[in-house]
Amino acid sequence: MPDGERTRVRRLPDRQVFDRTSLDAILDEALIAHVAYLDALPGGDEDDDIPLVLPFACARDGDTLLLHGSTGAGLLRACAAGTTISVEVTHLDALVVARSTFDHSMNYRSAVVIGVPEVVPDDEKAAALDVLVDHLLPGRSAEVRRPTRKELAATTVVRLSLATASVKVRAKGAATDPGDGEDRSVWAGILPLALVADAPVAEADVPDAVPVPPSVRAAAARE
Repeated sequence: MPDGERTRVRRLPDRQVFDRTSLDAILDEALIAHVAYLDALPGGDEDDDIPLVLPFACARDGDTLLLHGSTGAGLLRACAAGTTISVEVTHLDALVVARSTFDHSMNYRSAVVIGVPEVVPDDEKAAALDVLVDHLLPGRSAEVRRPTRKELAATTVVRLSLATASVKVRAKGAATDPGDGEDRSVWAGILPLALVADAPVAEADVPDAVPVPPSVRAAAARE
């Protein structure tokens, strides 16, 4: 990935990663992204714009990141009007437990993608929604009915190029210094964290004889 002014990590730059495969891996593991933009108030000027951060389901599709929502959503209307957005994904891998409050930290993998999204054309919208659904639940799109015209008309899908992106990673233990004078009998280390699925819970109107589908089983088994 390029090292540009908009993507350069200035705080602890040694944690920045320029490998595109690292970006793809972070996005491919993500189920949710946080999207930031400036929301313009009707009739107001730029000083009235409000910075907002909103959660979205996301899915990488090649060299783009897909987001979707209602056609009435303010952020998606802003995207269609050419607004620049910033999309952030973080995976929290561990709490870092140190011997001082100052040195406590977290291990994480994070990515930020910046740009002006493109609205997915109507004739590509259903396929893009399949990518989104199958990212969350592998194979689910083949198990359910296709979206109706009304549903597609009520949905906006945008794709954001991954050309302008940065990755930052911390993956180590607590900071220590042989001369720090800290008591080594005080425990230090890491507490690994992971997102895990619980047992699937069927809706009340699902007959008892209906098994949990492969897509849900695959999502539950995801590591």
